[in-house]
Amino acid sequence: MNTPACLVVDTIGPWCACAVSIGDDVFEHAEDIGRGHAERLAPMVSELLEDAGIRPRSLDRIGVNVGPGGFAGTRVGVAFARGLALSTGMKALGVSNLDALALRADPEGARTVMAIHDAKRGDLVWRIFTHGRPVTEISYGDARDAADEFEAFGDVILTGSGAVHLGADPSHFDPKPPLPALLALTSRAPADAPAPSPLYARPPDAKLPGGQTPA
Repeated sequence: MNTPACLVVDTIGPWCACAVSIGDDVFEHAEDIGRGHAERLAPMVSELLEDAGIRPRSLDRIGVNVGPGGFAGTRVGVAFARGLALSTGMKALGVSNLDALALRADPEGARTVMAIHDAKRGDLVWRIFTHGRPVTEISYGDARDAADEFEAFGDVILTGSGAVHLGADPSHFDPKPPLPALLALTSRAPADAPAPSPLYARPPDAKLPGGQTPA
């Protein structure tokens, strides 16, 4: 196949979703399944590629939403992307959900966007983008911490599951996976981008039940 083909998967939340682009043609499958991503993802991708009329070895690269999001679902997506890359020889890379949400909210890169993930229990994860590029590091904190950074930037578009904690109208946020944005970011990523690894919803020193630390 001469036309570049790109596959992306997203399992960081209740949705199990994937999309493939072949030139200007895009095919998507997405289901709000809640749980069971490990069982549903591989068959869904197989169905998607069959609909698109391509084989896995015809893909050029695979992108995976690495979070922040649910711990188990994120690991399912990353493991799948790594395994498929290993078996087919394609390039696998990770895309932050914050980056994808910012691109979806401001596709022309004309504004300042604050993408905020609600990590529950009062914890938020956020990043600010201007003209399509990140201008802050990924930050962790509560609503007051996020509000302080938001107010420092002035006129900002809010997006993400945590935007409501800063006063955004929840009806303005689309909870579906940002598949077109994931495809765009995967396609434009540099060839030497690192292999995907999970971006957890809490800082690296956060403890999981039983005292474990996220890998």
